[in-house]
Amino acid sequence: MDRKIRVLIAKAGLDGHDRGAKVIAAALRDAGMEVIYTGLRQTPEMIVDAAIQEDVDVIGVSILSGAHMTIFPRILELMKEKGLDDVLLTGGGIIPDEDLKKLSEMGVGKLFTPGASTTAIADYIKEWFKTHRQ
Repeated sequence: MDRKIRVLIAKAGLDGHDRGAKVIAAALRDAGMEVIYTGLRQTPEMIVDAAIQEDVDVIGVSILSGAHMTIFPRILELMKEKGLDDVLLTGGGIIPDEDLKKLSEMGVGKLFTPGASTTAIADYIKEWFKTHRQ
């Protein structure tokens, strides 16, 4: 890589459980990426604004509250409005298979469910970056 991949990790909505997001953030740093963690209780607007301010390549959203069918589409909508067409929206949480499919069809990148390896997540982001940003 010529430069470090910049990743924004965000916890959306009222979900107060952020250990997984912090583990992912640390793993992505260990994989050589520059990671910005927004902290808890972020709105989609706050997430997209932070992505613009930090000039990130990837937005990773952790959702365990069940609000994924509201949060991810709203973030996508805001990304389109703000011209972030070249930024990957990915993330994870407790998301049923049928919702994973719907979100993918909407344009959300690969979503990771509990048990996914941090290596698989880092590899996915690196591969996406190699084919879309370099």
